[in-house]
Amino acid sequence: MTATTRRRPSAPDDPVFTTRDAAHHLGVSVSTAQLWMEQGTLASWKTPGGHRRCRLSEVERLQGIGAGKAARRPEGGLDAEYLSPAAPAYPVPQTEQRRLAALAHSGLVDSPPDHAFDRITWLAAQITGCPMALVSLLTTKRQWFKSRIGIAAAETPREHAFCSHAILGSDGLVVTDAREDSRFSANPLVLGEPHIRFYAGLPVSDPEGNRLGTLCVLDSRPRSLTVDQLRALRELTDIVTAEIARAK
Repeated sequence: MTATTRRRPSAPDDPVFTTRDAAHHLGVSVSTAQLWMEQGTLASWKTPGGHRRCRLSEVERLQGIGAGKAARRPEGGLDAEYLSPAAPAYPVPQTEQRRLAALAHSGLVDSPPDHAFDRITWLAAQITGCPMALVSLLTTKRQWFKSRIGIAAAETPREHAFCSHAILGSDGLVVTDAREDSRFSANPLVLGEPHIRFYAGLPVSDPEGNRLGTLCVLDSRPRSLTVDQLRALRELTDIVTAEIARAK
């Protein structure tokens, strides 16, 4: 269904943009801007003649202008790492571009280590008995670890990320044996280091509800979590979400 917004009165500091204006401001093609408008990623409306229009404020909301953060091009558009590809090699939520813009706006990717996040991953590993725990953030190119326990790598390619599946819904993802799951049985992280067999991940969000990544625990052997362990993991996920809000 096409998303629209009620047209607001003209304001000098919030002008109306055509699709071409929005594309130029965002640093993307006109066809990409048109797609975002039709999907509702960029809030817009149709003129009586059937042309899409949006407000500057909506364009700035999408690209995160004014946050004083990294991940933006000098001319004001989003870095390519935060622009959703036309045909991704991994599953994405319907609001992927909005999610990516929010992630860029957060400034979390490639930020310095934070003891608050490290305490949470340590607790997640201890409570679940898993040797590996991560706070992961997903750009178009990579899964970057804001915090990690039991894994040497600081990031992996996005197409290898179990977490791409976990952010598709609020319930996250539990995989008891990755070798027996057709989605992951050929994954390099299953066949090679760190030899993932078990995965449990829940999405972590910004204050607007954008699922930026996950808190997840992993093991190199098949297993499951108890009801209490899963509840504890969910509580820790809520704490990660609160820390993300605080960091902004």
